[in-house]
Amino acid sequence: MQSIIKVQGVSKRYRIGTSRASYETLSDALVSGIKAPFKRRPKGQAREGTIWALKDVSFEVKPGEVLGIIGPNGAGKSTLLKLLSRITEPTAGRIELYGRCGSLLEVGTGFHPELTGRENIFLNGAILGMGRREIVRKFDEIVSFADVERFIDTPVKHFSSGMYLRLAFAVAAHLDPEILIVDEVLAVGDARFQRKCLDKMQDVGEHGRTVLFVSHSMPAITRLCPRAILIDHGTMMMDGPAHDVVKSYLEIGVGTSAIREWKDILSSPGNEVARLCAVRILNEQGAISEALDIREPLAIQIEYEVIEGGRVLVPNFSLHNEDGICVFVSSDLNAKWRTTRRPTGRYISTAWISGNFLAEGTFFVGAAVSTMNPVTVHFYERDVVAFRVVDSLEAGTARGDYGGPMPGVVRPVLKWETETIIDTNESARVPAALHEVMR
Repeated sequence: MQSIIKVQGVSKRYRIGTSRASYETLSDALVSGIKAPFKRRPKGQAREGTIWALKDVSFEVKPGEVLGIIGPNGAGKSTLLKLLSRITEPTAGRIELYGRCGSLLEVGTGFHPELTGRENIFLNGAILGMGRREIVRKFDEIVSFADVERFIDTPVKHFSSGMYLRLAFAVAAHLDPEILIVDEVLAVGDARFQRKCLDKMQDVGEHGRTVLFVSHSMPAITRLCPRAILIDHGTMMMDGPAHDVVKSYLEIGVGTSAIREWKDILSSPGNEVARLCAVRILNEQGAISEALDIREPLAIQIEYEVIEGGRVLVPNFSLHNEDGICVFVSSDLNAKWRTTRRPTGRYISTAWISGNFLAEGTFFVGAAVSTMNPVTVHFYERDVVAFRVVDSLEAGTARGDYGGPMPGVVRPVLKWETETIIDTNESARVPAALHEVMR
């Protein structure tokens, strides 16, 4: 099958930090021209004021494929999309597109504040390449998707920012191109509308259109995209199955958000009784890990110093998801330490969370040590570390063979039992009247 997108050795260089020169007189220009051949740049020195946003990027996309593009801020993802959208040209390399291309890079571009929502739908749709008949045919669907029916004849300058963004996304999302290029649509609107956007993107991909999707939401990438590429510092680092690429990307940050340490006990969180020394996220092998397979257990480890002994101290932690919802709170229920006054010294308390318990997504840990009777919190450091649970389409998860969205903050594998009440042999003994009802 011929590729619908071909990117071959593409590079893009930008000039940065150069101030605009003042206007020159004719004599200044002549003098500069005469001096130019005699100005020499030291060997190997790069041209001043330039940066390579992309360097020798190559990949191909087949028709109907949904490709995720991930990487840290400043990696070159948006530059790549601008090149593919023909907003700017590459410095080197070649891009081939075989089909009508629609781009959703900056939501709301082309909206006029003085025009009504209705008028802006026609204006923005025309800018994005939709014909009038196509806009009329999709008008009701766009308005319903944006949930702005009551305000459709109001100038958009009176819209809230959320309404404005919802309407802009709705127009762009209802294009029918062969290639759809999308940059971080999940930044639009509230959580409910973000889910709506994600469902729309999935629907586009399922209808056989080619989609290039940039997002910082790893669950969105793994849900929408069977394949992903990783870009960092303008270079394509990896191209492969989305789950493998996401895992590699998250592991780049090992030693940052998955661990937090305080070398100086005097500046660490706490009081005269206890102070926090470190919090770590560990995988099943006991190594610090920021990305963990949904099927594998993980550990939250709290290291703390008891400065003033003689109290019953209970280490505990809270777990919040990326929407700020508290998933659960857990404390050490060890019978010995719930009744024993701790002497001074350093302690490490580790709590294990079993595999197939948490759903995919990002989770934030708050660590604390408290006295229970009476309740006194000696330190509580919220969002001290973070980790990501990466979903898997392989066997052994609650997903089974289902590939669609699965809401919720936990995703346990539960034991199911099914009992047959009536089988084919017993049906012969079912009264005739009941057979009529069953028909």
